[in-house]
Formats: sequence, C-alpha cells, structure tokens
Amino acid sequence: MSVGWNTYEKMDSSCVAYGTSADALSTTLCSSSVPTTYTTSRTWSNTVILTGLTPATTYYYKIQSTNSSVNHFLSPRTPGDKTAFNMDVVIDLGVYGADGFTTTKREEIPYIEPELNHTTIGALARTIDDYELVIHPGDFAYADDWYLKFSNLLEGKEAYQSILEQFYDQLAPIAGRKAYMASPGNHEADCSEIPYLLELCPEGQKNFTDFLHRFDQTMPEPFTSSSTSTTAQALAAKAKTYANPPFWYSFEYGMAHVVMINTETDFPDAPDGTDGSAKLDSGPFGTTGQQIEFLTADLASVDRSVTPWLIVAGHRPWYSTGSDNGCDSCQEAFEDLFYKYGVDLGVFGHVHNSQRFLPVYNGTADANGMTDPKAPMYIIAGGPGNIEGLSSVGTEPSYTEFAYADDYSYAQLKFLDENNLQVDFIRSETGVVLDSSTLYKSHTESFVVQ
Repeated sequence: MSVGWNTYEKMDSSCVAYGTSADALSTTLCSSSVPTTYTTSRTWSNTVILTGLTPATTYYYKIQSTNSSVNHFLSPRTPGDKTAFNMDVVIDLGVYGADGFTTTKREEIPYIEPELNHTTIGALARTIDDYELVIHPGDFAYADDWYLKFSNLLEGKEAYQSILEQFYDQLAPIAGRKAYMASPGNHEADCSEIPYLLELCPEGQKNFTDFLHRFDQTMPEPFTSSSTSTTAQALAAKAKTYANPPFWYSFEYGMAHVVMINTETDFPDAPDGTDGSAKLDSGPFGTTGQQIEFLTADLASVDRSVTPWLIVAGHRPWYSTGSDNGCDSCQEAFEDLFYKYGVDLGVFGHVHNSQRFLPVYNGTADANGMTDPKAPMYIIAGGPGNIEGLSSVGTEPSYTEFAYADDYSYAQLKFLDENNLQVDFIRSETGVVLDSSTLYKSHTESFVVQ
C-alpha cells in the first residue's frame, strides 16, 4: 500500500510508522526517494510504499509530519481471493463548499471535513465502511476553472494551486482510508481550457504536471502474473515493461483485474495530445504505440480462473447520451481490444452525469444482453459534481438503460461472486440507489480471445 501526502515545507525524510494496532505502530519505514515539487507548486509530494503486508488486514499508520493523526486502511486482497467486495467509482469530481476555490495559503494546515449537505465527497465519507477501494479515472479538483470565480482573476497561478490544495484536503477523509486509484482526465492537462489563455499558463501548470508529481510513485506497475500459465506470465511481464503509471497501468484485487488507461494522450489523434482536437498539446508520455502495446499484452494476460472480472477504466467515453459526447479516436484505439479480450465492464466519465448501457460493440447491442454477452458493458460515472455543473442527458441511443442528470451521483461496483457483478448508481445527497443492474458472466474460459 502506498501512502502519499503533501507538505508546505520540504521534509528531510518521508517516513510512516505503522502496525496492526493503533497503540503499537511498531514499524517505521522511510522512503529512499526525496520529496518532489515543481515550479508554481506551493507544496512537496511525499510517498512511502509499505510492503510485505498481510492481505486483507487492518493496518494503522501515522505519517511522521507535524499535524498527522493515526489513521487506518485495509491491506489489499490477493488476486484470486473470492470474497465479495465493493469498489466505488467517482469521475469528474471537484472542490466543494463556500470556501472552495479560495486563494488563501494556510500557514496552519487544517484537517478539512467535506461539505456533507449535497456532495459526493460527503457521501463517500458517510459510507466509508461500505466499500474497499475507489477508482477515479480523471478530472480532479477543476483547478483549471479558476477563472470562473471572479475573485480569482487577480490571483492567477496562486488560485490554481490553492484549488488543488483545497480539493486534496477535502478528499483526505476518503483517500486516507481507502486505496484511491487514479488515472488522467482533460482537466489535469493545463491551467485553462480556454485556447487564448493557454499561452499564459506557467510551466508548472501544463502537461499534467501536478497529476504526475502527486501520483507517479503512488500508482502501481503491474504485478507478476498470479496465473500458473507460462504464457500468461510472459504476457504480464511484457505488459509491465510497457506500463507507465500513473497514465496507464493495471492492478489486481480479489476477483478483479483492473486496467487504468489514458484517453488523453499517447494514441493516434488523442484529443489532448500534440496537435489533438482539444488544442492542449500534452504528452507524449511514452514511446509511439507504447500504451496500446501495454493494453494488448495486459488484457491477453488475464487468467479468469484467478481474476474472473476484467474492468477497464478511462476518462473519455465513446458511448454516451447527448450529441458529440463520444470520443471517436478513443473508440478507434481501444474498442476492438476490449471486445477481443472479453472486457466485462468499461468505466468512463467526462460527461457530467450518470449513464448505463447494455453490452455493446460497434454501436450494436449484444444479443445476449446482460447474460453472457461477448461485448463489454459500459457505464459513465461523471456525475459526482464540480464547478461546471451537470450535463443534460440529451438524446439516448437505443442501447441506453439508465441516464440521470438531476443531482450529483456516483457508481458502486459490487463483486458478488465469480459470475455476478452488480452495478449501482447512488444519489450522493440521499444515498438512494437510482439504478441497479447485475451482469452475469459464466467465465468458463481461463483466457478469452474473441
């Protein structure tokens, strides 16, 4: 388990004390890597990786910093553990509260409770014992929307940084307790999405800089395959050489093999890439074709007898309600690989609402529906809330099963057993389940190639 935190001053060393009792933090581990920062940042990023933990065990820990308290987490389940568990999904999540988007640097850093009246962060805090980990494929804080608050206009780069600080303070009650798995979205790319402001972006606020510093050491490289198949082991080893966390990587947790991809750069005509449609001129973060090589090897390595459920999460969807919300270049790059290797569920955001579709491939719903489809099921979980608000549902493709944009919401994946995956959409303010579905997959083949 990686423990990451930021400080306003550079620490001489990054250390964490931990143990299986809150009263006996008997082991202290210090990182061999030094804290990192970047131009325009007001903080330093620290990471300590705790290894050799007993699986599925509660550990208590304390960051050795001036204002830290004892916290705890559940260590990861081993691949192949068939215990049921829940995984929450939030995408497109921004700062909340009246003092969000503040530009005041705090000399004494408070432990900020999230706004609980309507926010997804509040919902995740209230239900902290109902899930074991969170995936967040893109769009954190919305610091690049600093200009939407009139009081920020004279603050410039300071406004951008303070929004990031405020957001991660608000997220701490969740990310300090649960494994919080990140991949990039478009709002990490630059200090603004307005083309005429891009040339004014300072160097430290371009090209996913904060995202990279915050998550590059906390997101994992793929692990050695848990399969007994030598072919799978070789493919997993190949995938590891092509992985590039935090932009694209995979991990295994119990019954699930989860792949996090980068829909922003590093594939042909990527929207945020050099000369991309979004004009953000970001990346590349790997060599030509590296992400696709990684994804091909990684998906082919998945042994369904060990991890029956294969989930791929990215930011931009290619199936969505409304007009012009789909990413055509993403579909061209990724969809055939999803189908070929039998991805069970594709998780996306970018569109600010919640959506669920029948299993679909090449724009056609799978004839088997929710029982042993060959095509992946797709969801959009972009409704947790941010300063830009929610997106209207708009037109619905024929394979649409659920679409909701009336209030903030998020998704929960319930891995019930080897054959049943339940997907719930939850209204953040009330906790009411807005939509519930169950995907059945027999998973009779250890390795799927279609």
